[in-house]
Parts: sequence; C-alpha cells; structure tokens
Amino acid sequence: MLVGFAAVLITSVVSGLTGASALPAEAAPAPVASISSAAYLSTASSARSSSVAGPVSDVPSGPVGGSASAAVLSTLAGVNASALPSFLDANRAKLQALLVQAPAAAEVSRLWNLIDPAKQKLLIEAAPHVIGNLEGVPYAVRGRANALDLSRTIAGVTKTLSSEHGRTERVTLQRQLETLNNVKKALSKHDGVTRTLVTLDPSPDAKAAIVVGDLRTAAYVSVLVPGMYMSVGEQIEAWAQVAQEQYDLQTGVLRRILGPRGGAAAPGVAVVAWIGYQTPVLTNIGGTALATQGADSLERTLQGIRALREGDQPFLSVFAHSYGSTAALMALERHTVTVDALALMGSPGSASQTVAGLSVAGGNVFVGEAPMDPIVNSAFFGSDPGSPGYGAKPMGVGGAVDPLTHATLAGSSGHNAYFTAGTECMRNLAMIGIDRGDLVLDKDGVPEDGPGSNAAQASR
Repeated sequence: MLVGFAAVLITSVVSGLTGASALPAEAAPAPVASISSAAYLSTASSARSSSVAGPVSDVPSGPVGGSASAAVLSTLAGVNASALPSFLDANRAKLQALLVQAPAAAEVSRLWNLIDPAKQKLLIEAAPHVIGNLEGVPYAVRGRANALDLSRTIAGVTKTLSSEHGRTERVTLQRQLETLNNVKKALSKHDGVTRTLVTLDPSPDAKAAIVVGDLRTAAYVSVLVPGMYMSVGEQIEAWAQVAQEQYDLQTGVLRRILGPRGGAAAPGVAVVAWIGYQTPVLTNIGGTALATQGADSLERTLQGIRALREGDQPFLSVFAHSYGSTAALMALERHTVTVDALALMGSPGSASQTVAGLSVAGGNVFVGEAPMDPIVNSAFFGSDPGSPGYGAKPMGVGGAVDPLTHATLAGSSGHNAYFTAGTECMRNLAMIGIDRGDLVLDKDGVPEDGPGSNAAQASR
C-alpha cells in the first residue's frame, strides 16, 4: 500500500510545494533562571512517563495529569512575588510538564486570570517557552513569550555555533538557526497587519503557528492545516503568505459586501498559518501515526480558540490539504470541539463515513478536487470525502469568473496548487471563511446554495 500511495505522489512532490504564491519596588524579586525551550525539550520525555514531584509542599505530587499540572498554575496565584523566583526554580519540571499533559484550555484561561499581572510578567520572562505554547493563555501574551523565546534561542544557537567545530553538530546548528530566522522573517508585518507567533517548538521537527490579524477579536477565524513536506524551516514564510492572502481576500469581500459601511467597520478576520505537527515525507506517508499527532495538536488549538473566545465566539473554519485533511478529519471525528466550516483539498480520506460523523456545524463541509490530482478519490485512509455519499459540497477549483468582481480566477491542477494566489480555490476558501458558503462556486462556476448564514453574517 505504501508503495502505491508513494508512487502517485512522486510526480507532485518533484515539482515542489506550492502555497508560496513593571513590578512594585517592595515586591521586586531576585532574578529568575529562564525555563527555555532547550530546557523544556531536554526534560519533556522523562516528564511523560514519570511522577514529577516538586519540593514545594503545596503543589501536589504524583502522576502528571491535566489536573495535577493545573495545580501549578493555581498555586502560583497565591505565591508572593518576592517568593516567586524560588518557587519557579523548585518546580521547574512541573511547569515544563504543563506542555506534556496540558490542562484543559478553559481551565488554563481561568487560572491565568487569577495570577497577578506582575507575576504574569515574571512568568513570561522565566518560562517563555511554556507560557508561549500553553493553550488558554491569551494570544497577545503567547506572542510576547514566543518572541522572547525565539530571540533567546537564536542568540543561544548563534553562540554555540561560534565555538562548535564538529561538522555534524555545525550542520545541525546551522539548520536550526536557518529555521528560526525563517520564523522571524515570517513574522514581519504586511500592509500594517500584525502577525503573532502563537506556537513555537524549535526542535529538529520544528513546529510553529503564526496568526495574521487579531485572534482575540476577529469575527472570522480560519486555520490552515498543511499536508506532507510542509516543514517550518522551509515553508513557514510561504505558509504565512498564504494566510496573508486569505486575510486580504476575506477582508476585501467583507468590505465589498458591506459597501459604504465597509472599511474600518468591517468585521475582523484572523487567519492562522498552522504547522503544528510533523508533516510526513515519502518514507512515512503510508501510516496515520503523524496524522494522529496532528489531530491531537489541532484539537488543542481549536479548543484553545473556543476557550479564549467564550461569550464571543468567532465563526471558526478549518482549511486542510492532503495528509493534513486526514489529521483534521481525525480531530473532528472525536466530537470534542466543533468548527463552523471545513474545507478539504486533495484529501486521501479518513475513518468517518459521512459529514454527519464530523463535529462541523450544520454539516458545512466543502471538498475541492483538482484535475490531475492523483490523491483525490484514493480513499487511502478511509472514506473519500469527495464521493457523493459522503455529503460534502463540491467546491470549484478548476478556474472561473468571479461573479462579484468579474475577475478571471485561475484553476488549480495537480496536488499542490490549491493555495496558489489568484485561484478559484483561494476565492472559494475566502467565502467559506466569512460564512458565505452561498457564494462558493461549484464545479461549474455557479454559486452554491450552501448553508452560509446571512443572518449570522449580518449580526457580526
């Protein structure tokens, strides 16, 4: 099976990936040793399988489950600022374990709000990697923490590289430094739109997520989930550019629909360029182990968005490609978090038999299948989302004329052109992202009679 599946991918892979288109004086604490990403990575594996008992008596010991990990945050709220440095030093392993078996995002959000702002600042300074990657911590805070972790890690790798003479070690360090610098470049603003680093794992199998727009307030949030060969080191800049193009498209359509009421009054948009799992290559594409890891990570990301936006929920969409669609389907088959729309492109399928088996509101699922894409209809990992019996809506990707702008939209061909700028696929994804499924063009270039909720759209 692996050989057959790998064979149909070779032609697409050879052509390369697309998508490129202050503290009170009386409470001033002693310096806190930073819990860096390197420190976390060196201890995370042992934390997974052992009890993490700290010497501080008011923090429960025993197996590190979600509730035990949450106890660290809960205890922090009652620790005096002057005592915080010694507390953090004594409970370093438990703080790191927050990322291994994380508490529920909603619980993290509640506990974070109980921590004094001065201590929050200390936590960011002392443990940027943990705070930056903990679902339930506000995104602006995570952005600051990850920016700090990124800067410190770049400085640390650069320093180590200057004194390292081993060839293999230097190659590894140079590759890591290149990856981190590419993440830094991808954070640059475009047309004044803020980009925020909400996930950063600088390990050899690096992971990152960059938000284009304001995830705290956006009425419409879209998460881009990539397929194979989408490494952070090589693709994060291009993936962030795809997110930027979606942001621009969605914002532009909203302004056009609103007419004179557009401009600054248009509802906010945020698009997440998400590479939150190790994407496969030809040698490991034949199984679903990495898809399961991707599903776990995506599930946490979506739950984090829902938890932080409680009482002000956005219209939440997932746009997934190739192997990433299998990961997304696996996450939504668990029924632990619901999205408002799902779009799948070049999908090799998953276990769910129909749209009804997915946590997608109103069955709002779209499928795009480009001509000459060898993966569509393969049902390699389960049911084919593009089959009539699955119940998804066909989404045009072959090229058309936009009935709103009258612009000619290019077609996507093969497995890797769905996210190319100027395509019908990108235009249709923008419509899905702003809850206008009724404006999605079908395979014949005709607007769908989809479940886009005009009432919901008008109320935002």
